[in-house]
Amino acid sequence: MATAQRGLGLLRRSLGLGPLSTRRALSTSPATAAASAEGGAAAAAETAKESKRRKKKNLFDVVQFLPSWGVGYKVAKTTWRDVSYQITKINLYKDGRHGKAWGIRYKAGVQAAEAPTKISGVNKRGWKYIKESQKKLQDTPKVETPVAA
Repeated sequence: MATAQRGLGLLRRSLGLGPLSTRRALSTSPATAAASAEGGAAAAAETAKESKRRKKKNLFDVVQFLPSWGVGYKVAKTTWRDVSYQITKINLYKDGRHGKAWGIRYKAGVQAAEAPTKISGVNKRGWKYIKESQKKLQDTPKVETPVAA
């Protein structure tokens, strides 16, 4: 008789029919079940909102699709008002997402320095590409050399 009860107890626990699960099932009311469903929906909406938010890019994420890694193009941090850099040299690390960069500093559209300086904060996030710099590069006339026939 004792072995039969023990076997029944093991069967109940394995199926989740133990005394605790029945107490839990009886203690949850439809109101608390609905509240937990709303909480789950709110959490799902919050994660969807966060996933739609764009992650800010560092300098190398911004210039990786530009020709020759953005050399000759202007970039700036999103928090800077009138300061930008025209990239002259880029030194990438092996992963392609970090490195060092040098450029000529511009303040309010006017060249502020003659010699290129090391750009600080290139691995930090919040960089943007200045679109006018592409137009200026394309507008510059190309000198063609005559081909001897």
